[in-house]
Amino acid sequence: MPVPEAAPSVRPAPTGRAGGTPPRSVPPAPTVSRRGRGGRRAERLAPFVLLAPALLILALLRFWPLLLGVNFSFTGDGDRDGLMVGLDNYRELLGDPLFRDALGNVGLLVLLLPVAVAIPGLLATLIYLRVPGHRLYRSVYFFPAVLSPVIVGAIFNLLLAFDGPLNALLGGVGIGPVDWLGDPDVAMFVVVGVHVWATFGMALVVFLAGFATLDASLLDAARVDGASLPQTVRHVIVPSLARTIQFVFVTTMIGMLTSMFGLLYVMTSGGPEGSTYLPEYYIWIQQGQMNRPALASAASTVLFLIMLVVGLLQISLLRRAVREA
Repeated sequence: MPVPEAAPSVRPAPTGRAGGTPPRSVPPAPTVSRRGRGGRRAERLAPFVLLAPALLILALLRFWPLLLGVNFSFTGDGDRDGLMVGLDNYRELLGDPLFRDALGNVGLLVLLLPVAVAIPGLLATLIYLRVPGHRLYRSVYFFPAVLSPVIVGAIFNLLLAFDGPLNALLGGVGIGPVDWLGDPDVAMFVVVGVHVWATFGMALVVFLAGFATLDASLLDAARVDGASLPQTVRHVIVPSLARTIQFVFVTTMIGMLTSMFGLLYVMTSGGPEGSTYLPEYYIWIQQGQMNRPALASAASTVLFLIMLVVGLLQISLLRRAVREA
């Protein structure tokens, strides 16, 4: 005879105080383990840990020598070696006509800087738009950047000699010879032009990297709207590459003020009549030939302040131009 199964026991639902509704169960508060807190702290500290080696190298190899150089610029040379002389070195710099000529040439470089940036920017734009032969142009434009300034200077000394190939070519079309490196009114422009030719390949690479981040849909929209190339460059490319343009401006300026020594030494040696003197060449003369390291340190400090002020002004003007574009 089968035994009937026992009915399951049913418990009454718990009732609340007033309405008989069951109280809501409150989940327990999540507990944060020490390991979780430590992981988040490590994530916050990770960027600083990664930046620490670079900052340490900059502090030891850049900022500390810079401070030592500024302090050394207030000491004397020769009989007053090691003695504090205050602002005497800076007064001597301002009274030196060669240094004033060097500062004037710095002003000329600042005026020519937009041209030095526009050339690689325009060429990068043409390469990005895939003009016929753009792959060949990319390698050809970058080739001068791998040449030594001494080699570049020697090549252009031969090309620009008074009886060289360029003047022979000009004579063939009825133009008289030009003393490219011996005329004080022409020599500085020639040296700057050679420097731009030899170095704009690096700026071209930076511009092409910036174009890789450009939204192609913006160019398509400009093309559909019938925008011309100048309008596309002004209203689409320049605002989109604002940071790249700022970077190229600053690095090109630094290169023109601190990396032309090789060309100057080989092509003109500061002449004719001091017309191609730049602060870095003046610094080398005072340090290496005149044995006046304190005066050279003062000139280095002035050069650093010029680069700082000009760089900040360029960034400010570029930001304003991008906002108005």
